[in-house]
Amino acid sequence: MSIAVENLSFSYGGGQVLDGLSFSADYGEFLSVLGPNGVGKSTLFRCILGLLTPKTGQILIDGLPISALSPKELAKKIAYIPQSHAPVFHYSVFDMVLMGTTAQTTVFSSPGKDQHRLAEAALDRLGIGALGDRSYRTLSGGERQLVLIARAVAQQAKILLMDEPSASLDFGNRLRVMNTVRSLGSEGYCVIQSTHDPEQAYLYSDKILALHKGKVLAHGSPAEIFDARLISRLYGVEVEICSLKNDTLRVCIPKGV
Repeated sequence: MSIAVENLSFSYGGGQVLDGLSFSADYGEFLSVLGPNGVGKSTLFRCILGLLTPKTGQILIDGLPISALSPKELAKKIAYIPQSHAPVFHYSVFDMVLMGTTAQTTVFSSPGKDQHRLAEAALDRLGIGALGDRSYRTLSGGERQLVLIARAVAQQAKILLMDEPSASLDFGNRLRVMNTVRSLGSEGYCVIQSTHDPEQAYLYSDKILALHKGKVLAHGSPAEIFDARLISRLYGVEVEICSLKNDTLRVCIPKGV
């Protein structure tokens, strides 16, 4: 087991955001944390990254509590991939990816030949080697997202935590990014993404963790848990589910349409 969350609770002041969450994910597994905005997905990720201290419970990585790991040790196990964004500085694509190797260097050392090779290999793995000399700021949203994924691959952490990786992308870039992410799971990475897109979660995930009011509403394979009752309760709207292509995809259709 790569990561296990046990009875995790967290509050901001008097407001409880996470309430007794328990789940696990393994290497080679793609887990989607599904739920509407404000349900606690980002807070859960901040707890896993060690940025927030839970009120109760613990998070284990390879059997070790994250509280026992230094930031550098944690960075060797988990890589965080934010949503695509426009940076202030004109870093090159190669330098952006090279930043992922900082956990392998000391405070006063610069990336060496080994780190440069890791960055080059990550760019090639994502199929964007030709972008290496480009400014990150000049890229499209989809290209930026692939660069951020390449940076995580160069980090050599086997757990990838992704914050709505395709939320701001057009249809074509969304497919390219999600197909790339899915392939990383098949290569042995543990991929955990947050999303509010039920159909995307069904299409790409091995498991879905549905959050409702800070609690686990459902956790299991898409075929087992994805139905109209779950989606209606998660989002507060009445839907019907249409199965397509031998149940490869389930589409949510508002009732009455």
